[in-house]
Amino acid sequence: MLSLKMRLSIFFVLMGVTAAAGLAQESEAWRSQAIVHVDGSAVARMRGVPVAAVKLGPGFWTERRRVVTEVSIPTLYKEFEERGILDNFRRLAGKKVGRRGPLYTDSDVYKWMEAVAFEVQAGETRNQALLEEAIRIVSAAQEESGYLNTRYSLEGLGERHKNMLHGHELYCLGHLLQAGVAWYRATGKRDLMEVGIRFVRYLQERFGPGKEALFDGHPEIELALVELYRTTGDRSFLDFAGYFLNSDSRLKGRISARDLVYTYTGKPFTERTQMEGHAVRAGYAASGATDYYLETGDRAYRETLEKLWLDLASSKVYITGGIGSRQTGEAFGEAFELPNQLAYTESCAAIANFFWNWRMLAATGDARHADLLERALYNGINSGLSLDGRLYCYRNPLELSGNPNDRIRNPWYDTTCCPPNLQRVLASLPGYLFGVTDAGIAVHLYHTATLNWRLKDGVAVEVRQETEYPRAGVVKLVVNPERETVFELALRIPGWSEKTEVLVNGQRESDVRAGRYHGIRRPWRAGDQVELRLNLDVRHTLADPRVRDNVGKVAVERGPVVYCLEGVDQMPGVEAHMLALDLRGSAGAAVTASGASVGGLPVLEHRAVDLADEPVGLYSTRPAKRAWKPAAARLSPYFTFANRGFTPMQVWIPYIE
Repeated sequence: MLSLKMRLSIFFVLMGVTAAAGLAQESEAWRSQAIVHVDGSAVARMRGVPVAAVKLGPGFWTERRRVVTEVSIPTLYKEFEERGILDNFRRLAGKKVGRRGPLYTDSDVYKWMEAVAFEVQAGETRNQALLEEAIRIVSAAQEESGYLNTRYSLEGLGERHKNMLHGHELYCLGHLLQAGVAWYRATGKRDLMEVGIRFVRYLQERFGPGKEALFDGHPEIELALVELYRTTGDRSFLDFAGYFLNSDSRLKGRISARDLVYTYTGKPFTERTQMEGHAVRAGYAASGATDYYLETGDRAYRETLEKLWLDLASSKVYITGGIGSRQTGEAFGEAFELPNQLAYTESCAAIANFFWNWRMLAATGDARHADLLERALYNGINSGLSLDGRLYCYRNPLELSGNPNDRIRNPWYDTTCCPPNLQRVLASLPGYLFGVTDAGIAVHLYHTATLNWRLKDGVAVEVRQETEYPRAGVVKLVVNPERETVFELALRIPGWSEKTEVLVNGQRESDVRAGRYHGIRRPWRAGDQVELRLNLDVRHTLADPRVRDNVGKVAVERGPVVYCLEGVDQMPGVEAHMLALDLRGSAGAAVTASGASVGGLPVLEHRAVDLADEPVGLYSTRPAKRAWKPAAARLSPYFTFANRGFTPMQVWIPYIE
């Protein structure tokens, strides 16, 4: 029999082993955290998977992401060096140079850093050395107090916290936090995240209830603070996000009615009744509020979010998934105010729409949110990056005249928020394809890929997708659980695919409906096969007649992709803006694949008429003599516009029937 001393020794050894195992498990937690990590949420209906859990195979997004890795990310870093943006940080560590760029340039570097961190999460390390150098540069610039902003240091010190309305101090911090979290989830290294945490502690010591009032003039810090809470478990970060979303009551009366609309902050979020003001600010505020709801379960937030989403989806979103119709204020217009040529539709606004719908999908499990985020991704976001990865759109209008002075794509903007924002979305894309529910696995987006993850009960599952989507509509899936187990595989059936087939091991499923997830609950064995057949027939889409720009016009869509008519594709002598699509007879027979492709997708050839009439002057009481001639209109994917020179373009096209 062992002596008491021996038994105690064994006990303490075992306790030490158990504690060490617990610490090791905690230290490896970063490996299992998704982009929006809601595993601790009591109300989430969908949970994400880590970027590293999904490996993309050949296909549409793999090519776009290759361009980001090989071209966009390194060239933007070069621009940061050449334009002194990184020197803005180096000067805080002693380099004798002046500050360059607008007051919010720090955030552009942070978004770029986040993009590279997402690449590293996905196993792509070609740009990692650049990121590690940037981390050293940023870290060396931080004050001992924890404060870090290149605009409000040195000669700008006296302006610190004085311009809360337009100063972007908290906006920049939000992007720093997101970059730090992404880097931690890529490597387990906390160095960049700790830089952001020290800045948050600096603010918490000085501002908040019982201290000075703090106003966030550009929402972004809210969603970043919630993600920081999810990553660290520190409740004070969630409470600080709530402080901004609920607004400090001492601010009441200090912010003008105009600025309350424009900034989409300064009053309790739950008092909002419509999407208005600056589109990016509103979208980021809604994203942060959804994050807050997911972690608190506050029903007032849930009800407000539903009201705001319906306002957006019913009257304020473009067919491309873009938002923000007015150049003035980069803002939402009134309901159904969706002009085409004057559309502002900033790339960052489409990204904000994407982020918000991803969080609403987590909160509700409703496929309508996945449908809208897919629409934004393939069109209003994808259009922001040129096919070669060197040029960016700030605006993404739905019509262009072809004027060479309208340089819609550029390698750099003084306000260069969009380029790194586009990079971080595309770099993180593997993390958006799949999800986990209480019942099993959900498939949100379709692309050749392999998921290696686990069910809620811990059973390991591999799900392989093979598809040419969006070029083709067939998706083949193979399910390989580690052992036979019962769970639900939920496939999103897009709202546009009215005739969809699902086969499981060759047996046709019933009740497959568009606009929802089709759940297949059964005992799954290794090698079980599912085939999804989506309907990619060309669709002719009409707008609500209250959208005045689109009366008498039609848009052409195929799958998730919106098409446009560009002058460069038309026959010689045909003016693009004089074409009308001919919908007489069978609509299906009106359009065929031309045999050409742009951006990896087919160019469509559509039956049309040339509306060129006998000229009668600018205005006339005499109708023109009709001289319509049969013609063919060629249509290319909207996201490829302005990649082949200056040429007229339009999404909404006149038609006859």
